[in-house]
Amino acid sequence: MTSEVNEKENVLKPFSTVQLLMFCLGFFGLQFAWQMRLALSGPVTEGLGADPLIYGLISLAGPFSGMVVQPIIGALSDKTTSRFGRRRPYLLGGAILASLALWIFPNSGTIVQYFGNAFGVAVAPLAGLVLAGIMIWIIDACVNIAQGPYRALVPDVVPRQQHAIANSYLSFAIGLGSVVAAATPPVLSKFFHIIMPIPAQFLMAAIAFTGAMLVTCIAIKEKQYIPEKKEDNEEKKSFLASLKEFLTTSPEIVKICALQFFTWIGTMCLLLYFTLFVVHNLYGVPDIIPTGVDESIYESIRLSGTNFALICMALFNLVCFVVSIPIGYLSTKFGNKYVHCLALFLMAIGYIILGFAHTKALTAFGIGLAGIGWASILALPFAMLSEYIKPGSEGSVMGIFNIFIAGPQVVVCTIVAWIINHNTYVKEAGTYYHWEYAFFIGAIVLICAAFASLLIKEKK
Repeated sequence: MTSEVNEKENVLKPFSTVQLLMFCLGFFGLQFAWQMRLALSGPVTEGLGADPLIYGLISLAGPFSGMVVQPIIGALSDKTTSRFGRRRPYLLGGAILASLALWIFPNSGTIVQYFGNAFGVAVAPLAGLVLAGIMIWIIDACVNIAQGPYRALVPDVVPRQQHAIANSYLSFAIGLGSVVAAATPPVLSKFFHIIMPIPAQFLMAAIAFTGAMLVTCIAIKEKQYIPEKKEDNEEKKSFLASLKEFLTTSPEIVKICALQFFTWIGTMCLLLYFTLFVVHNLYGVPDIIPTGVDESIYESIRLSGTNFALICMALFNLVCFVVSIPIGYLSTKFGNKYVHCLALFLMAIGYIILGFAHTKALTAFGIGLAGIGWASILALPFAMLSEYIKPGSEGSVMGIFNIFIAGPQVVVCTIVAWIINHNTYVKEAGTYYHWEYAFFIGAIVLICAAFASLLIKEKK
């Protein structure tokens, strides 16, 4: 149920609404899993002994795998001519491997202890954290294996006039997947008195990822691809040469990359640190508990804080879900860059509100406002870039473009983590990190990104 190629005119037929929904279903599963990884990896690694800097270093898995894996997989998928299609093998393969790691990750401490007891070997105190870190790297690498070729499917099978709308549907799927993932545990607890442990939440994410991606892979009928014959020197082109060619294709591509650089520093400031901000700063659980105080007394508060963070992330993505398709249509009418600029300004305002928030209501309002920018981030930069993609290089271009999404995240995982790790304050209950600093830093760079978007010249 996807667009079919008119062989005589070599023109892609427009997608219907049902086809667009089927097309984006796999992204729903991908984001379902990714939401669990982002929202709960902090509490899991913290329970295994990680401080903010160690957590940030573990989270480097995302940007590094994005910078390395997506360009490689994107280029490979461009040249793939299997009977299963160009992109589908990577979509489904990444989903299956990521799902396995999603099951292992929250059980890392238990698994290490089990094998230690089985073989009579003393388990090192941080062995569980090491295994969890490895699983995060595998999850992030496999998500990138699936994500790059998925984005490349848009110019592959969707008519050019529907690129903005198709990317908006992917934003729609991302928002819906995140809402369902984040809302399920709190809803089950609130209305059905069912407490879903963190390992069960990750297992749910694994099933959703593989199941949804399988349905999309079955529904998608990729057009027949016959690779063009290339000269030997073109075939052996290095990655750096490809990157140079990508950046020199058009001055507007450089501007779009600069836009993404600032945007994703700001975005990851929220996605990585929000749950820990809620648990420690809003709910008052100390990051460092004084000696002699029973940590178990904070466990119920910690769980409540985690559940509220999930509710807020559900709201964040619900806003994304609601406004993503209208943003696509508005950008078609008024231009991508103007709609995107406004959305980023609103997101920055939401961050500032979060930085000063001391109540649940204000926290929810701030993150809801930020959700407008999130919907735009997931769609419009890709729509702007797609205007400059040379046919046949979609996967490579999306992989290279991801460097300007993944690379800035290194800043968040190192410099921002270092700033938080070296700024504490003491209250009667214990010592706290300034997690809110992440939001202030994020607001500044989002404003820079908003101005950068206005410099882009779009094709008519």
